[in-house]
Amino acid sequence: MANYTPKNILITGAAGFIASHVANRLIRSYPEYKIVVLDKLDYCSNLKNLLPSQSSSNFKFVKGDIGSADLVNYLLITESIDTIMHFAAQTHVDNSFGNSFEFTKNNIYGTHVLLEACKVTGQIRRFIHVSTDEVYGETDEDAVVGNHEASQLLPTNPYSATKAGAEMLVMAYGRSYGLPVITTRGNNVYGPNQFPEKLIPKFILLAMRGKPLPIHGDGSNVRSYLYCEDVAEAFEVILHKGEVGHVYNIGTKKERRVIDVAKDICNLFSMDPEGSIEFVENRPFNDQRYFLDDQKLNNLGWSERTTWEEGLKKTIEWYTKNPDWWGDVSGALLPHPRMLMMPGGIERHFDGSEDGQSPLLSSGSNQTHMVIPPSRGSNSPRKPSLKFLIYGRTGWIGGLLGQLCEKQGIPFEYGKGRLEYRSQLVADIQSIKPTHIFNAAGVTGRPNVDWCESHKTETIRTNVAGTLTLADVCREHGLLMMNFATGCIFEYDAQHPEGSGVGFVEEDKPNFTGSFYSKTKAMVEELLKEYENVCTLRVRMPISSDLNNPRNFITKISRYSKVVNIPNSMTILDELLPISIEMAKRNLRGIWNFTNPGVVSHNEILEMYKAYIDPDFKWTNFTLEEQAKVIVAPRSNNEMDATKLKREFPELLPIKESLIKYVFQPNKRT
Repeated sequence: MANYTPKNILITGAAGFIASHVANRLIRSYPEYKIVVLDKLDYCSNLKNLLPSQSSSNFKFVKGDIGSADLVNYLLITESIDTIMHFAAQTHVDNSFGNSFEFTKNNIYGTHVLLEACKVTGQIRRFIHVSTDEVYGETDEDAVVGNHEASQLLPTNPYSATKAGAEMLVMAYGRSYGLPVITTRGNNVYGPNQFPEKLIPKFILLAMRGKPLPIHGDGSNVRSYLYCEDVAEAFEVILHKGEVGHVYNIGTKKERRVIDVAKDICNLFSMDPEGSIEFVENRPFNDQRYFLDDQKLNNLGWSERTTWEEGLKKTIEWYTKNPDWWGDVSGALLPHPRMLMMPGGIERHFDGSEDGQSPLLSSGSNQTHMVIPPSRGSNSPRKPSLKFLIYGRTGWIGGLLGQLCEKQGIPFEYGKGRLEYRSQLVADIQSIKPTHIFNAAGVTGRPNVDWCESHKTETIRTNVAGTLTLADVCREHGLLMMNFATGCIFEYDAQHPEGSGVGFVEEDKPNFTGSFYSKTKAMVEELLKEYENVCTLRVRMPISSDLNNPRNFITKISRYSKVVNIPNSMTILDELLPISIEMAKRNLRGIWNFTNPGVVSHNEILEMYKAYIDPDFKWTNFTLEEQAKVIVAPRSNNEMDATKLKREFPELLPIKESLIKYVFQPNKRT
C-alpha cells in the first residue's frame, strides 16, 4: 500500500502528554504539514508541553472543546483539515470511578461530534482514533500470547468502557459512511511532561519529596510501559503507513509489576524500598494484567527503541529539572486522586503563566486571537463559562464576593440552604447549576470569638458539620469548593519566634488551641484534607478599605481603649478577594496561607491611621497579660509564610505596601 501524505492535520488533546510528543515530532520533522492543535486545557494539559513548537510556522493552537460541534466544523472548514489524530480524552481510571458521566461526555460524545463533523464536511482522508489496551480487559496471568487486534473487547472500568464505546462509533462511521478510520490501542506510556496522577511521574515526584510511594493492593499487578518518544514514532508510522479500516496495537512484551516499578524508582533515588513503599486500599477493580500482540505494527516497520532503564533515567532527569512544571499537584499525589474535571480548567501558557481565558495562539505572531465559530442563531443563549454559588450572604466576605462578581460580570447566586442541611445544599446546586462554590459562611462570634466559648454546639454545627457537609456535597457533584478558613490556628513558638521572619507554612500542624473557635477551625481544616475538591484559604485579621465596617480589623483596634502591640500576618481583602476568584478560575486546591507577605504590628497600623486619617488620634498599649483579664478566650498571634501564594501571584504586595495602596491612600484625609 502506498504511503499516505497529509497536508493539514488536526490533533485533539495535544497539550496533553502523549499527543504533545506526537505533535512536536510531526511539526519538527514535517515542516510542509500544517498542524492545528485543539485542546480545552483541562487539568492534565499544559501549553508548555508544546514549547518546542511555539515558534514553528506550521503550528497553530486553538483552545476549545471537541464537544463543541460549531467549533469543530468551523476548524475543519477554515483550516482545510484532511487528517484528524484524535487523542483528546479523560484517561485516569481512578477519576472514572468517581466521575463516570464526565468520561462518557468527553470520550464518547466528544468522539461522536468529531465523527459527525467529518461526515458533514466530507473532506477527511484519515481519522486516527487513539484508544487503549484496557478495552481488551484483563489478560490471564499465564497467557503467553497477547491480545491481538481482533480479540474481544471486555472493558472492566468506566474509563475503558467509554473508550470501547467510542471505538464502536468510529467503526460504525467507517462502515456506514465510509470514513477512512484507523484505531490504535496502546500500552501504558511514560516520560517527560506527563501529569503526575499516573503511576511513574507520581512515584518520581513523591520520591523527590522524600515521601512514601503508595501502591494499590499488593503491587502484583503487571503492566507494560513504553517510552513516550517510541510511542510518538509509532503514531508517525501509523499516520503514513497505516491501512484504513484497521486496528493497530502499540505495545511491548517487556512487562513489569507495579511493585518492581516502585523499587526501581526507590533505587534510583537511593531510597530503601522497604521503608519507602506504602500499600494502600485497592481501587474498585484493578486489572491484573494487560498484554498486547504488536506484530501487526512491527510489520509496518516500527519497534520499541528505548530500554526501561534508559527511559526511566531520562524521565527522572526531566522531572528533577522541572519539578514545578505542573504547579501545585498535591491533589494528584494522593493514593487515590480525584482530580477535578471542569469547564475552563487551568490554562498554562507557554511562558508558564496561567489564566482562565480562551486564546488561539498561532505561530508567526505574538498576538492572541479568539476563535469565534459562526453561531447557528444570533439569539441562541450561551451557557456562561463561570457561575458561582456563594454561601455567607449576610457575612462580610460573602457580601464583598457578590460585589466583586457584579463588577467582573461573573454570574452568581447566594445559597439559600443552611450548611448543616444536606438536602438544602443539593437543592441549591441542582437549581443554580454552578461551576464553583464559595463558602464564606461560618461562626466567628458577635462581637468577637468570645461568643463561641458559650455557644459551642452552635459553633460546631456551622464551622465543622456544615462545612464538611458542603464539601461532601460539592465532591459528589464534581465541584470545587473555595473555603474561607482562618490562620488563627497558630501562635508564635520556639520554631517560629516573634520577629524572626520564620512563618508557618501550609504543611505545619496547628498549635493554637486557646479559643474554641480556633479549635473548630483547626479540626475542620484537618478533615478537609481528605477532600481533594477543596481549596482552603487561611484568612487572618481581615482588613478592607471600608473603615466603617465593624468587622474590619483597623476599625476594631481604632475603637479600642487599649491595644496590644504585636506583629501579625493579615489579609487585605481589597487585594486578596479578587485573587480568590482567580484561584477558582484556575481550579487551584489544597491549603493556602491567604495573607499578604510579611507582618505588621498594631502600633504600625495605628501610626498609618494617624498619618492618613486622623492626626489627633491617640492610643494606649497594654500587655498580653493585661489583655487576658478583659477577654474570655486568648487570641492567636503569628506570622504566616505567604511564599506559596506569592509564587502563584507574583504581583501580591507585602502587607505594609498593600495597606497603604488599598486602605489608607483611598481614605486619606490629612
